[in-house]
Amino acid sequence: MTHHPTTTPLVFFSRRRLHFLALFTGVTFTVTAADFSARFEELKRAASPTQLYTLLYAVPKGGDLHNHAGGSERPEWLFEVLTTPALNGGDTFYTRTRLPVEADALAPGVRFRTVRRLTYERLSASARAEYVPLASLTAAERAEWCDAFRLDAPGEGRREFFEGLWVRRGDIGYNLPVRLELLARNIQAFAAEGVRYLETQVGTDRMATPDGQPITPDEVAVATRALLARADVASTGMVVRFQETVVRFLPNAEARLADAYAFVDANRDLWVALNLAGIEENGRGYPQRFLEPFRRLRARYPTLPLSIHAGEMDGPDAHIRDTLLLGASRIGHGLNLIKDPDTLLQLQLSRRVLVEVALISNRLLEYTPDLSRHPFPEYLRTGVPVCLNTDDRGMWDSNLTDEYFTAVTTFHLSWDELVQMGRHSLAYSFAPADVKRTLLADYDARVAAFEARYGRGTVTEALARLAAVRPVTYGYAKRTWGIEFR
Repeated sequence: MTHHPTTTPLVFFSRRRLHFLALFTGVTFTVTAADFSARFEELKRAASPTQLYTLLYAVPKGGDLHNHAGGSERPEWLFEVLTTPALNGGDTFYTRTRLPVEADALAPGVRFRTVRRLTYERLSASARAEYVPLASLTAAERAEWCDAFRLDAPGEGRREFFEGLWVRRGDIGYNLPVRLELLARNIQAFAAEGVRYLETQVGTDRMATPDGQPITPDEVAVATRALLARADVASTGMVVRFQETVVRFLPNAEARLADAYAFVDANRDLWVALNLAGIEENGRGYPQRFLEPFRRLRARYPTLPLSIHAGEMDGPDAHIRDTLLLGASRIGHGLNLIKDPDTLLQLQLSRRVLVEVALISNRLLEYTPDLSRHPFPEYLRTGVPVCLNTDDRGMWDSNLTDEYFTAVTTFHLSWDELVQMGRHSLAYSFAPADVKRTLLADYDARVAAFEARYGRGTVTEALARLAAVRPVTYGYAKRTWGIEFR
């Protein structure tokens, strides 16, 4: 999976020098970086929406730094894996199709909550009557089940997301073969749209075999390394690293943080950071709660990077400032940074902290239902490092190209801004320094090749070359822009 440079890393060359360098490698480039900036504007003006989407699908992308593994699993993939014993470790899954009849039933009122066989067998007889084997659903019920795992209907929003979609996942996430197979599919899908680095958020606690035997975090790490070495995964060329995630509002969050810190410290080859996640509107998840625990852990362990959700709130708050005090060097979402001028100025001047922007997430969860009012362009154009991310792409029914298309069409992004964000997504990653150098060199080379391909000839001729691109779209692109590729 990891590629190490054997010659002087190209990251030390500017993109203009890469064009010069290409003269000695047999590749002919006909534009400079400055030329392509103008060409990109011409392409945007001349392209139809479908052509522009195709062009952005082909654009070399860096990394996805804000990615929840469970929320990134497409429901269709999920259904297939859960109903195929060879993929799910021989487990059986059941889903609720009837309203609960018992006051103490599991997650009352949530249809299609899906559980493992072990959980199902521990229910009372009357509660089990609410469930059927997932594999027994009719085609119509299967489509309804898949739709219940994404935000795809008017009126769905934050409450449906937190109290519906995530609750329906039941204990799916504690089946290790399921998690690994879905991770493999996500890696393959990201690679197809030009992503080269994935830093995904996972939890290694509470994993168990189908018969209930605990799987230790160290065993999870061993199985994950084997998955990344699997031929169909390794051949994608993707570099994958993990953040261990702690749900911030749980009563035992401090103890879980201590366990997570110890695990990441012992597995630094793949686990590169810690994250605090969970809805900030829950009063028990406020950043200051973790100040002393982090200080105690830093006294015990060498430095571990922190990327923490902050500022994903409706009103002004000090969460981003307090999160920086925890030691975070990346901020997830950061919407309310715009309402904290002192902290915003600090980040503009230091340029040390990256904000992980997720436009579609912010829209669907109704933090910024009108994306034209999103603070993203203010951050981008006043010196705060930013990059685009998918967050929970499976639940949004989207991909990273959707984020690019949203940004380009809403905020009129330039070519230089797109390239800068791609570089930021690698430069501010928590990948080891040698891996990061290789990723950046590869990114610069791919950008140069893209400029060469779409910079030569007339605009019409450049757009005609898009016929060779095979974009993949999901429901979000179809519902939002009427763009669909089969």
